[in-house]
Formats: sequence, structure tokens, C-alpha cells
Amino acid sequence: MEEPHSVNSPRTILSFSKRGRTTTASVSFVDPNDEKCNSGEHGPKPSEVYGFVGSITTVVATAIYLAWAYIPEPWLHSIGIFYYPSRYWALAVPTYAMVIIVLAVIFYIGLNFMSTPPPTSLTTMFDEFSREPSSFLSHMEGDEQPIEPISDLGIDKINVLMFDDAK
Repeated sequence: MEEPHSVNSPRTILSFSKRGRTTTASVSFVDPNDEKCNSGEHGPKPSEVYGFVGSITTVVATAIYLAWAYIPEPWLHSIGIFYYPSRYWALAVPTYAMVIIVLAVIFYIGLNFMSTPPPTSLTTMFDEFSREPSSFLSHMEGDEQPIEPISDLGIDKINVLMFDDAK
């Protein structure tokens, strides 16, 4: 027996079963007056609502800003708008915002340079988590040898591996 709010689609779907029977696809519509469906699970999420309201607000604010910046004063006076900020701020606010962003990036890069040790410091090669290679001698031979414990490679070994191609 079918659900009371279902609609049979005219499209038939071939079944891959051994019988080879065909079935019809059905679509169910939820009744808003049905009490068992009003459990609060449906509807938009708050983040979706905030995103939608934010995007609409951005579009409206941009349209108002552009209208204020480009419509001549006599036109604004003719439609009854007499109180608005000076046109100076139409250029000053975006310029100040761009300068603040550029200075923040420069300040961030400067802080990173100040917190990084100089290249001649030994802390660039060793710290409290450094592990020296231990003298691991295994008495087993062949495939029975266990994996050596993890350790850091010394700078001398790295230099030999990378730059000792002159031989």
C-alpha cells in the first residue's frame, strides 16, 4: 500500500533482479500539518541563514555606497536626501582600509622575522626534541633485523649526502 502523500513518476526503472520486473519511482511530499514531521529537524541551519542575510546585506550596502558616491548632489536633493556624509569619505575609507591591510601584513612578516632565530644559531638545528642516533647494534642477521630507532640526521651527514658529488 502506498503512502497517502506519494506521487508515482511516469518514469519506470528497470530492475536488475533475476525476475526482470519493472518498478515505478515514487516521490513523497511532507504535509506541513502532519504532527510527526514537525520535530524541528527540517528547515535551514542558522549558519545558512546568517550567510544569506550577510550576502543580502553586503549587496544592499554596496548599492547604497555606490549610489552615494556617484549620484550628483542635486539628484539626491531632488529625491529628498539632504543628510549624508561628505564625499571625501567615499575615497578615504577604502584607502584607509587598504593601507591598514598592507601594514598588517608587513607587521605580521616583521613579527615572524623577529621571532625566528638567526641562521647562525644552533637552535635552528637542535632543540629539546632532537634525538641523536644511538649506537644500535643488532645481533640478528638478514631479514630478522629490527628497524633502527628514530633519530635526527646530523648536518654533517646531510652535507655529505647533498654536496659531496665531487668524488
